[in-house]
Amino acid sequence: MTSSPNSVSKSRGRLLAAAASIAVAGAIGLGAVTSGTIPVLADAVRVEAPQVPGFADVVERVSPAVVSVRVKAKANQTASNEEGFFSGQRGFENLPDDHPMKRFFRQFRGFGDQDGPRGYRYRDRQPRPVAQGSGFFISEDGYLVTNNHVVDGGTSFTIVTNDGKELDAKLIGADPRTDLAVLKVDGNNKFTYVEFADDGKVRVGDWVVAVGNPFGLGGTVTAGIVSARGRDIGAGPYDDFIQIDAAVNRGNSGGPTFNLSGQVVGVNTAIFSPSGGSVGIAFAIPASTAKQVVQDLMSDGTVQRGWIGVQVQPVTPDIAESLGLKDAKGALVASAQDDGPAKKAGIVAGDVITQVEGKQVSSSRELARIIGANPPGKSVDVTLWRNGKSETVKIDLGKLPTSEKQASSSRPSSPAEQESALASLGLTVTGADDGKGLVVTDVDPDSDAADRGIQAGDVITSVNSIEINRVSDMTSAMAEAAKAGRKAVLVQVTRENSSRFVTLPLSQG
Repeated sequence: MTSSPNSVSKSRGRLLAAAASIAVAGAIGLGAVTSGTIPVLADAVRVEAPQVPGFADVVERVSPAVVSVRVKAKANQTASNEEGFFSGQRGFENLPDDHPMKRFFRQFRGFGDQDGPRGYRYRDRQPRPVAQGSGFFISEDGYLVTNNHVVDGGTSFTIVTNDGKELDAKLIGADPRTDLAVLKVDGNNKFTYVEFADDGKVRVGDWVVAVGNPFGLGGTVTAGIVSARGRDIGAGPYDDFIQIDAAVNRGNSGGPTFNLSGQVVGVNTAIFSPSGGSVGIAFAIPASTAKQVVQDLMSDGTVQRGWIGVQVQPVTPDIAESLGLKDAKGALVASAQDDGPAKKAGIVAGDVITQVEGKQVSSSRELARIIGANPPGKSVDVTLWRNGKSETVKIDLGKLPTSEKQASSSRPSSPAEQESALASLGLTVTGADDGKGLVVTDVDPDSDAADRGIQAGDVITSVNSIEINRVSDMTSAMAEAAKAGRKAVLVQVTRENSSRFVTLPLSQG
């Protein structure tokens, strides 16, 4: 059967019209359209847009558990909590003066310098400082969590609930090392509360929702994702923050960060902000840390942490290679305190702590967290890497001192033997007065020693865990390392009552 050119043209026109009708139907969502005798269903061509997760259901459930925290201090006290500002008070005072976090902190200091009405200065009295932060209930009977720096120095505490009710609260306990605090609202009220999540399941890229009281505005919700895990921001020995990009500002301190199941994955505590406002870099205390500390505070108002009394440093790839370790993991003991449990158990400088109670120690920070999570008096098994092999010792944990002591070492002031040159390492050294160690008198600025921070006045006390008292001791230790196929030696250096390890390559010799 054949078709004339005219019939083909007519058929083509009907097909084009049908296609146009299909497009229109898809665009306006008609159930069905017809073109001539050809029925066309819109569903045949409609493409469903992917469902974007919403947060309304989560927010509706958790918002009643989130509160504003108002803290009053003495009238002559300069508020340290800065209206809930949360990047101070936790080690940030030691940052350089030009550090953006420190500059941000300074912007909000000094409640005693506020102006009165129409610009007049309060002369006869200073206004009573009032700080504002956030918090959240963790029990039906009124226990709630916030930041230590929000309540620090406070004399009275007021909780403002989601529906505007104001309730008095008392401070149960606070822990400056993790910046956590617990308040309690008394009464017969039953409060909506939230639970801590298993933050071990939190992944980078997960959605999170932050709820709090930014700038004193009241309950405010922001959303974002988990940007990173395990952040160390120099706030303390237990740094292990979750980084999020949800907008967190002044007043969000102590507020919760939720997952999409309405569980608390972290407690907002710090931001990085060159501008003074949110730039999408906020830090939250992980739920696992918060849960443990909060339980201790609720029990007796304090946190008791285990302590072994060592100064440690990270294991770098160079250090791992020099010690024969397969992986650059663990905590390298730089010194053991004379009165500490570690020294009593036989741990010495140069040991690498790789496990505690069977838990892998990947870094020096993780060692502090694992030891601190155990109570004083507990006996723990500590696995060490020493002299090229692994061994286990038992340590009875002590109580973490209020002010952690540093291991001490003597510093010689004058030479006891003629200066000798270690040209292969770029060092000139001389013996110590007390015969213990070698004093560095000069460092070649183009040497690896200079690159690794060794300075004149430093004292070399050991090489590959061998005590060094003479130059011959050092050269012998280097020869042993070369014979064993090592590419570098591990050198222990003391400076101003502190000790650390550096690696120096043998290839130069």
